[in-house]
Amino acid sequence: MSENNSPLISYDLAGVIVGETAISDVQGEVGLLNYRGFDINSLIDVPFLEVAWLVLFDAWPNPEEKRALEAFMCRHQQLDSAEQELLGRVARDLHPMLVLQGIVPLLGLPQEDTLGRGLDAEQGLFIAAKISALIAAHHRLGKGQPIVAPTAGASYHANFLHMFHGQAATPDQVRMLDAAQVLQMEHSFNAGTFAGRVCASTLAPIQSVISASIGTLFGKLHGGADQAALEMAMAIGEPEHAGAYVKECLANKVKIMGMGHREYRTVDPRAKVLKPMAMALCREPESRRLLDTLVAVEAACQEEFASRGKEIWANVEFYKGAVFHSLGIPTHFFTAMFAMARVFGYIAHFLEFRQDSRLIRPRAAYIGHPPGSREKLAAQAI
Repeated sequence: MSENNSPLISYDLAGVIVGETAISDVQGEVGLLNYRGFDINSLIDVPFLEVAWLVLFDAWPNPEEKRALEAFMCRHQQLDSAEQELLGRVARDLHPMLVLQGIVPLLGLPQEDTLGRGLDAEQGLFIAAKISALIAAHHRLGKGQPIVAPTAGASYHANFLHMFHGQAATPDQVRMLDAAQVLQMEHSFNAGTFAGRVCASTLAPIQSVISASIGTLFGKLHGGADQAALEMAMAIGEPEHAGAYVKECLANKVKIMGMGHREYRTVDPRAKVLKPMAMALCREPESRRLLDTLVAVEAACQEEFASRGKEIWANVEFYKGAVFHSLGIPTHFFTAMFAMARVFGYIAHFLEFRQDSRLIRPRAAYIGHPPGSREKLAAQAI
């Protein structure tokens, strides 16, 4: 009980159950994550869109559904003239996350269910495809380069990398992006997803829900940690400087971005997959130097915390930046890449929540002036 005899309050909702979901399960104490009952480790080599279908609909797509989904996503990865004009009015240096948050609600959504999964799912997948197109096109326009259209028959991420860079990606690059994006597709009631569920509880449309989630994801304490972690490695410069950097941060109580996770009390299972993948595939000298610096930061953090009788581990954001850097993606696009994957989780939660929608309206503990006290003060002043 608190001093005023009211129940103890968890102001950050830590440990407070606020709803139910059958989409993913985060078991932080033992470091496990599953999507629809499938351990994340078993999904790494599954094609990205098939995992997305599983997350959305709790089933694997049959061959006909797979072909229809691939064709749908490819078709809508291309921006039409109105969408290109809309993007063309955006400042070239505007952060990609603000571009997505602003433009998603302005998209003209389809009004016909062509995939046979309901109009909400159709519109959600349309938005997901457009997000990949908007990211690629905003990057191209920012470099003064023409927008590149998707290629029929290419995979979702092969098309994205081609649209982003203007040249075909290698199979290894596509495989690496597939794996990284599967790992961050869904994560239960994270801040962005919960913000979307709050928005959905008002019966707001799906584009508003996804925009709310994207805005929440942008924060450095959420999705923005990937950009912050790699920029930290860039600022450190070399692996041998990592120890001094960590000591200085801890002495000044500065948060080391990408270290530790609110849910996991052991190794983040996604980082456990991504770290060795980054070690194997980040071969370009600059990417390798940054990766080695991150490894050194994690080791220094673990040493410092061990001396205090504590454990700490890097989360998925920590090594993801090195993977994206090796794919030629600038740091300020990292969080938009996160949104490009997590949007499928947002859609899944929207569909699930709409089955039994209730307005989310918590109470607040009022700590202001007591009732009537301001009137008494005013009377005394007179």
